[in-house]
Amino acid sequence: MRSLSMTYTDRDGRAVHALDGIDLRFPEGGVTAIIGASGCGKSTLLRILAGLETAYQGDVEVAGAPVQGPGLARGIVFQDHRLIPWMSVDENIGLALHRLTADERQARVAATLSLVGLSAFSSAYPAQLSGGMAQRVAIARALAHRPRMLLLDEPFGALDALTRMQLQDELLAIRARERVTTVLVTHDIEEALYLGDRVVVLSSRPGRVAETIDVDLPHPRARNDPRLAALRLALYDNYFHS
Repeated sequence: MRSLSMTYTDRDGRAVHALDGIDLRFPEGGVTAIIGASGCGKSTLLRILAGLETAYQGDVEVAGAPVQGPGLARGIVFQDHRLIPWMSVDENIGLALHRLTADERQARVAATLSLVGLSAFSSAYPAQLSGGMAQRVAIARALAHRPRMLLLDEPFGALDALTRMQLQDELLAIRARERVTTVLVTHDIEEALYLGDRVVVLSSRPGRVAETIDVDLPHPRARNDPRLAALRLALYDNYFHS
């Protein structure tokens, strides 16, 4: 992202300056966590990366190609799993695989379900899944077409604390195996530091890069690591303490 800015019109017809002068690189194979106060433009930035927002100023590229709309080079997971309720798990995952033959599609779906530990639930429907299982299916769907980037918009925010921690660890295991470049938007400082190789702090609207922090700690990390606690306290005091 180079000199990225965006202004949009809200429902009341007012101009909203969401992002201003964003310059960011997302290292290949790494996890970049983006945090900031509510309304600072975190989700807007992610939607631009996904190609879901195109009325911006500046340049956005993935692997040297400009982002001009949605594409299979980027998979996205939202806070709500957004699975199609009348489709089974394997049908939901196979949605983006229409370019493959039936046999190739079946093999890819099976491999991706195995990746997220849900092989036994391929024939289940979304209503039969727990919230955590549904989010794992959403992650599988985003990964099934083997994107260069995995974009996560507060994917664990609606889950209970224990399920959230379990899925955080599963995400790290998937990332280690797949080496997919990951961008995570979260409001949770602890989650950002536990998962991220880098943490990008956005200022209040209009969102600007206030700070970029390298979390130079190897995985697996201990959640009670005092170094993480010190980083969390510093971030909270500097940017979120009123």
